[in-house]
Amino acid sequence: MSDSRHRFSEAERAGVYRAIFERRDVRAQFLPDPIPDAVLTRLLEAAHHAPSVGFMQPWDFIVIESREVRENVLALFDAANAAGAERFSGERQALYRSLKLQGILESPLNVCITCDRRRGGNHVLGRDSVIDTDLFSTCLAVQNLWLAARAEGIGVGWVSIIDPIELGGVLGLPEYVYPLAYLCLGYVSEFLEKPELEAKGWRSRLPIESLVHADLWGQRPAGGSAGPFGNE
Repeated sequence: MSDSRHRFSEAERAGVYRAIFERRDVRAQFLPDPIPDAVLTRLLEAAHHAPSVGFMQPWDFIVIESREVRENVLALFDAANAAGAERFSGERQALYRSLKLQGILESPLNVCITCDRRRGGNHVLGRDSVIDTDLFSTCLAVQNLWLAARAEGIGVGWVSIIDPIELGGVLGLPEYVYPLAYLCLGYVSEFLEKPELEAKGWRSRLPIESLVHADLWGQRPAGGSAGPFGNE
């Protein structure tokens, strides 16, 4: 039996899982209400407390309110999005073009979370074998911010349809700093019951049973040691 002193209360656990399951990539539901400084500080602190390999903490946070900067970023999105639509055809292309995939101007605040690829020096503990652990660590900061935002009733939308080199130029980044996540933040009119791409028919959630392997790739839990999903 695990030590219950380390376990959250039932209400605390429910809050954590609620944030995970109700988090959404928000694009069309933003309200113009500003995010108070104290709330934004809590979100950035949550992001800054993400785990990182070698405790390198490779992230920085660019808080963007300037209309001019956001319009420049929107122009980059529009160019990349037009090119992206051409990769599909027929009904799939029509569906793609109908999707709203950013809230750059509608949200009251944009935040770019960057990855300083020199942070920690030439030899970061734990990074020698997998050099991209700085990028992976920064992704954890993104997730921390996203879950904290959901707990605060704030929506987040990740604008991934954008050229990172051009984005770095717009934001004045040094060449060794990578713009990992361009995020739109704001209070919302609603959090959708399902992810928007699922609701619009772009993709469906994969069944967890098909993604769990036992000991080796392709082996499914079976028999008396079937694991969390029962016998097959």
